[in-house]
This record gives sequence, C-alpha cells and structure tokens, in this order.
Amino acid sequence: VVDRSGLHVDPSKVSAIVEYPRPSNLKQLRRFLGMASWYRRFVSGFATLTAPLTKLTKKSQKWIWEAEQDSAFTELKEKLVTAPILTCPDFSKPFVIRTDA
Repeated sequence: VVDRSGLHVDPSKVSAIVEYPRPSNLKQLRRFLGMASWYRRFVSGFATLTAPLTKLTKKSQKWIWEAEQDSAFTELKEKLVTAPILTCPDFSKPFVIRTDA
C-alpha cells in the first residue's frame, strides 16, 4: 500500500499469511513461501530467514518438519506483522545504504 507516509504492507494480506497454518506438505509450503515472498522487501535477510523452509522444497530433500523450520516459519510471520514503512530518503540528511546481497 502506498500513501503519504510511504510504502507499507497491506494489513489484510499480511493477516492471511499470519493466520496460515503450519504447512504439512510441499504444496502448502510452496503456497506459504509464495505469499510471503511478495513482501520480501519488508523483511531484512529474507533469504537467510527462509532458508530452512526453502531447503524442504528441493527435490532431493525428504519432507521432515523440524524445530528449525518451525522457528523460521514463526519468525517470518512475526517480521511481517512488524514490517517497516519504506520511504524515500531525505537527501538533506545523511544516510547509510546497506544490502544483504
């Protein structure tokens, strides 16, 4: 959603992600990751955070949901709820640009 304050997540869309149940199969996990990926720009270190989940999508990987996946799933939901508002920089003030790539 874009407004005067900047770019922020759509609360109704994020609530659908937050209420999404823990995936019990590959299809559900892919659906969840697809929804969450739409908001990746709002989550610092998205790829690192979702790595345990993405690992389960590989063809050679057996479906075994462990504490590592559960932790990543929960933390991603929490970060989406507290996602920052992205704004354009104020060029009259000093600022630092950091990337995770």
